[in-house]
Amino acid sequence: MATRLIRPMIGPGVVYVVDDDESVLKALGRLIRSVGLEVETFSSAAMFMKRTTTDLPACLVLDVRLAGKTGLDLQSDLGEAQRVLPIIFLTGYGDIPMSVRAMKRGAFDFLQKPCDDRQLLDAIGRALVRSREGHAEIAQHRELERRVGTLTPREREVLALVVTGKLNKQIAVELGAAEKTIKVHRGRMMKKMRAESVAELVTMAQKISLLA
Repeated sequence: MATRLIRPMIGPGVVYVVDDDESVLKALGRLIRSVGLEVETFSSAAMFMKRTTTDLPACLVLDVRLAGKTGLDLQSDLGEAQRVLPIIFLTGYGDIPMSVRAMKRGAFDFLQKPCDDRQLLDAIGRALVRSREGHAEIAQHRELERRVGTLTPREREVLALVVTGKLNKQIAVELGAAEKTIKVHRGRMMKKMRAESVAELVTMAQKISLLA
């Protein structure tokens, strides 16, 4: 049943498993491969950090109590990378304060060992969807920054004022230019940004932090 539940939902992806118990690594590896996903296993945080990264959607199934650097330590090291690499914590000794700490740092889920296969596979499926969304957001952000980079200095000034709701006449006064000139700059700026409306332009500006 796990195969029917997971495979249509998530598509291709890589699942990293970090646990210092070899038997757990083998069992989780078999389970994850059984639903058609690629899996890479590591017995320590240090080994995981030496992995070859991928642009595929990915998630990390991570034991909290690792020998040496703990799972929570590894989570701290990853930081913002959790945006495209959601972490599912597994532990046989977890308590409420530990799970709260992990969640506050951005953990995607926190499961107790031994966890039900379906529960884990469902969490992996949702984590890979989150990873795919994170990759899409980053790609969109980079594309918007690229578009802004094509603007002239004056077009950037016009952009900054248009997204605050100012009209051409107001922008002309603020920049000390003719309204007709501002209209030309605005048209070129909208074309380069590929924005069909001011509302769309405002949304773009928010995504790349041009607006507070």
